[in-house]
Amino acid sequence: MLSLQLHRLQKYLWPFCLHVALLATSARGQTADYLVGRKQTVYNPSQLSDVQFLEYSNLSDGQHLREAVQNILIPRVVGTANHSIVRQYIVNSLRDLKWHVELNSFHDKAPIVGQLHFHNIIATLNPQAERYLVLACHYDSKYIPDVEFVGAIDSAVPCAMLLNLAKVLEEQLRPLQTAKLSLMLLFFDGEEAFEEWGPNDSIYGARHLAKLWEKQGKLDRIDMLVLLDLLGAPDPAFYSFFGNTELWFMRLADLEQRLAEKSLLERYVNSGVNNWDPTRYFQPQALRSGLVEDDHIPFLRRNVPVVHLIPMPFPSVWHTQHDNESVIDYATTNNLALIIRLFTLEYLLGAK
Repeated sequence: MLSLQLHRLQKYLWPFCLHVALLATSARGQTADYLVGRKQTVYNPSQLSDVQFLEYSNLSDGQHLREAVQNILIPRVVGTANHSIVRQYIVNSLRDLKWHVELNSFHDKAPIVGQLHFHNIIATLNPQAERYLVLACHYDSKYIPDVEFVGAIDSAVPCAMLLNLAKVLEEQLRPLQTAKLSLMLLFFDGEEAFEEWGPNDSIYGARHLAKLWEKQGKLDRIDMLVLLDLLGAPDPAFYSFFGNTELWFMRLADLEQRLAEKSLLERYVNSGVNNWDPTRYFQPQALRSGLVEDDHIPFLRRNVPVVHLIPMPFPSVWHTQHDNESVIDYATTNNLALIIRLFTLEYLLGAK
């Protein structure tokens, strides 16, 4: 990003050009076709009713979210003992909730450290489902010599949010264990570069899995990939990056607006430091002219629809030793977790 010093552009390439077109139309009452999957199937789930909205909005477990963060919040560089501990914690947490969990394991060579064993974690409610909404993040932490980097926003909080979603919505998601349209939680391994971000030193797990699933024909079962990254800091601003998922982005914005109107968001205020709309996370502009490199890229290049939930600009602690639990704003984190939970339920349970 131009907002970051150029020498720090190891992880993401971002020309940061703003496409100024406003996303003025609300997702409420939209009659336009919502497209999903590589074959662009029309799918337009109904909006949550007021009764459903209030019922699901009251579901939460903030203590579980904090505990999940703390269990993940250790240095977890690929190939270390801590990496195995965190992987096992994620796997056990989901299996305890009756999810089907499998590991996609493979070897690859990384600069500095050499041959490594990577493990993508794939959790599904129904492994035989015909279609999936996929929520994803990465669980490894960056290798920074002589620094104890725990990666709170990058990406312990997103991992904890997905585990918390599975916990909080355990009962509501149970019917999806036999549904044709179901939910997948995907925890990528090896997102971080070991030396310098590039095509062969980054997103190891995502590159491997996208290539494998294309060969196996499994990419066609993905309706949409929603990727979470760099979440947990206060005052995030999210933008729609891709035209083919813009209406889905606006559904997230609409859910945020409905929650705000009913005063169901915690401390829903902005610090005043940033210049974007102080009353919303999901911004009414689209960013089109830049590219944020992240785990979604191998899937995007294979025409999988993507919603990328990453704040712009990045939190100032990105890739520094200060990315620890002290930077987490749990009110913001709980708000985002709630919006994503409602989006997931609306998407999966709203089939007409």
